Amino acid sequence: MKTSILHITNGDTTTNYLKKLHIDGDFITWREMLCEGKTQVEVGSEDFWKIRFNFLKQSYKITKKQFIDLTVKEYRNLCNQKSQDEIVLWFESDLFCQINMIAVISWLKRYRKGRKISLGCSGSLKGKTKLFGLSELSENQLKEHYKNRVELTQDDIAYADYVWQLYCSNNPIQLQNVYTYQQNTTFTYLIESILMHLQRFPSIANGLNNVENKILYTATEYRLKSKQQLVNILLKSENKYGFGDIQYLKQITDLKNCFSSFSPVKLNKTGVKIQQNILNTYANMRDDFSFLGGAKKYNFLYDNSSQKLLKITSL
Repeated sequence: MKTSILHITNGDTTTNYLKKLHIDGDFITWREMLCEGKTQVEVGSEDFWKIRFNFLKQSYKITKKQFIDLTVKEYRNLCNQKSQDEIVLWFESDLFCQINMIAVISWLKRYRKGRKISLGCSGSLKGKTKLFGLSELSENQLKEHYKNRVELTQDDIAYADYVWQLYCSNNPIQLQNVYTYQQNTTFTYLIESILMHLQRFPSIANGLNNVENKILYTATEYRLKSKQQLVNILLKSENKYGFGDIQYLKQITDLKNCFSSFSPVKLNKTGVKIQQNILNTYANMRDDFSFLGGAKKYNFLYDNSSQKLLKITSL
């Protein structure tokens, strides 16, 4: 008897590619970006979707109709997929995908107990130094990924769910312990993503996080004629985050007080001082509405010298 399979993919491009190759099974596209904004542990709950919509509406002007049509309806479709024997997850090595992946596994642990769950995660290829996205793989390479997919053990599933719970907690310092002491070899790229996540909290040095500092650094290293050129460089050089145009455009906009011009791209005197760690802009950047997972972004500081996250005890 043929096994029935459900594929949960990281985006429409992957879904369409797999269908083009006539991979057997049903398909669900996970359209979320849980690496940004506030999250809640119980994936799919009413509170979860309310929190996510509020963030996407405020940060990216997503309308309720867009949110329902693109994300919630596809989630409801996932809820109706109950008969398959195996669930194959198609995610990539970047932070964006890894956070979505552990959220989906957490949901599966809760609502699809006992199902066979496999992972077709793309990233490194033998003999290659760069990490590859699923859409960058040749047809034969993608078929090989499918053939060699890794079945998750119950311990693997519990581990992913545990990391998701910590990601959604208000104390990300616990994630640091996972990064240091509780690594899992099945999820090849998750540990690096945890470190990258921790580095998204503001640094002690200048009050900007790793991504924000990379933006200022890029602006000083290249002669760029426009904001879009700045985004294009970031997309190529910082692809381990998995961010798209809209994420970088938002973060550049949040840093607009560091720039004197975007045509051409040029930092102002304040931006230069911040970029050189002469000036700390934490007080100017801080707000109570920015979240990374379940934690307030500005309640913690990252110390690059010790590679440790520190909680601010008084604000």
